[in-house]
Amino acid sequence: MKISVIEFPGSNCDHDAYEWPLRMFGKAPERVWYADRDLKRADLVIIPGGFSYGDYLRCGAMAARSPVMEEVVAHAKRGGYVIGICNGFQILCESGLLPGALLKNRTLTFLCLEVVLRCETTNAPFTASLRKGDLLRMPIAHGDGNYYCDEKTLRGLLDEERVAFRYVSPEGRVADEWNFNGSMDAIAGILSENRRVLGMMPHPERASEALLGSTDGAAILRSAAKAIDKNGKVEQNG
Repeated sequence: MKISVIEFPGSNCDHDAYEWPLRMFGKAPERVWYADRDLKRADLVIIPGGFSYGDYLRCGAMAARSPVMEEVVAHAKRGGYVIGICNGFQILCESGLLPGALLKNRTLTFLCLEVVLRCETTNAPFTASLRKGDLLRMPIAHGDGNYYCDEKTLRGLLDEERVAFRYVSPEGRVADEWNFNGSMDAIAGILSENRRVLGMMPHPERASEALLGSTDGAAILRSAAKAIDKNGKVEQNG
């Protein structure tokens, strides 16, 4: 499995994303700068968190219009795998690869804390190693993580089982007090129609080693690796 990590001006989680597969699999991913148009034959593209372009205009809006994102969109349309974390989720929504938008947290404050997620589907490359209902602990660190979409889009996400994760209580219960940023239907992560693009606000790359307090995030990357090995490499241009 070949992995590339996209770097934008202002990204501050690209090193975390780079270390994620390196520490898990012992193989360094490729770094791809925002102005490049070569994804370096990646099977999986990771769009990291941070504050691309300083979050000016709107979170992820400027990054979504950078040269590299044209290639990421083409990669996804060819059946390639993409995961966008935090700011990466915002970029995926702004680029049209995922529906909806990430609004200001309902607290209107930056939130940095550990949350509990519930796995809502195993019918996706990123969750196939999990069980439906599994609880995962990992951190969030964002000011604009309040997922919103219109009712028609929400019905589609629910009917097609494209909600990957929800914010829940430590016991696994959906409750308003545990939905810290106010996301619609407590949504923490969603999937594309072909299920090969995942956007999520929590940081699995910061919860993949015991030293970090949780290893739950490792299951997401491990699942993707198994799916790619099973389904074969992604078709490349040229």
